[in-house]
Amino acid sequence: MQQRRKFLKAAGAGLAAGAAAMPTLSRAQIAGLPEVKWRLASSFPKSLDTIYGAAEIMAKRVAACTGGKFQIQVFAAGEIVPGLQVLDAVQNGTVAAGHTAPYYYWGKDPAFALGTAIPFGLNARQMNAWKIFGGAQALFDEFYKGYNVHAVPCGNTGAQMGGWFRKEIKTVADFKGLKFRIGGFAGKVIEKLGGVPQLIAGGDIYPALEKGTIDAAEWVGPYDDEKLGFNKVAKYYYYPGWWEGGPELDAFFNLKEWAKLPKEYQNIVEAACWEANTWMLAKYDAENPAALKRLVGTGTQLRGFSRDIMVASYKASLEVYKEASAKSPAFAKIYDSMVKFRTEQLLWFRVAEKGYDDFMHGIGSIK
Repeated sequence: MQQRRKFLKAAGAGLAAGAAAMPTLSRAQIAGLPEVKWRLASSFPKSLDTIYGAAEIMAKRVAACTGGKFQIQVFAAGEIVPGLQVLDAVQNGTVAAGHTAPYYYWGKDPAFALGTAIPFGLNARQMNAWKIFGGAQALFDEFYKGYNVHAVPCGNTGAQMGGWFRKEIKTVADFKGLKFRIGGFAGKVIEKLGGVPQLIAGGDIYPALEKGTIDAAEWVGPYDDEKLGFNKVAKYYYYPGWWEGGPELDAFFNLKEWAKLPKEYQNIVEAACWEANTWMLAKYDAENPAALKRLVGTGTQLRGFSRDIMVASYKASLEVYKEASAKSPAFAKIYDSMVKFRTEQLLWFRVAEKGYDDFMHGIGSIK
């Protein structure tokens, strides 16, 4: 365990540099290791090259660092199992690995939501810090063991948008009866605001919005949303996605298959996942600005949620967390850890980070 903690710290701290930080094996080391071929089921369609692509980045790095002896073949949502059944496929051994958002499975236990994001939770950097230095990885290891999986962070989108709406959302009352495609645990908060949450896989959202089966939908942000064409069927684009301040994607591995791997392979897989974690966030940060400009330029109406809506949503979230903690000891334990960590993080971020960002937002475009 001590060796694993040291590895995770090194991986989280250094993988932004890419391959230079990877524990690549020498030819002599590779010669004595077995050939392994795994299938990985993704929750995402190939058309979403970033959220789907992180699994491919991970798989390619694993192959490169093992001289091709460890191959992971990535399958898009629906090719082996539907996007929302990846956890089950990994659990029962249909596939050795999966790439998914843990909060898709909060119905099994609310604690799954904490593995991705909960309303008014951590941003992307805070999520990484919590996992590597805040004790969260050990808590999730303990929790996921009960579901026959080992999980490693393998992507983060950064703060998401608040979604696409057919009509303006000016007050909390406008959520009443609203059929809203929203992922994971946040649907419980939308229910408290009077909405009707719908959990629909990414590839199925557009037809549901086009046909009027749903009134609104959120996915990730401008780059993906433009690809999915939501601007063609909904006019108003809201921000921020208060339910996903820093949502993490995970690689899930069947525990029995994971235990069969040599330690060298386990280390490489974990390092490759962390590299993919960095890659996904960087790519979204690079692609979202231009995509947002294009959307606004073609008629999308950008709107911010009012403070009244934000406050009401925050209060509703606290009610949901109290209920979840009473229902799930695992949620209560992990949520308590997150809240304590978030409190300290907010004290720090509002000093240097917020001060710097606020200034740059006002003057950054001046040459």
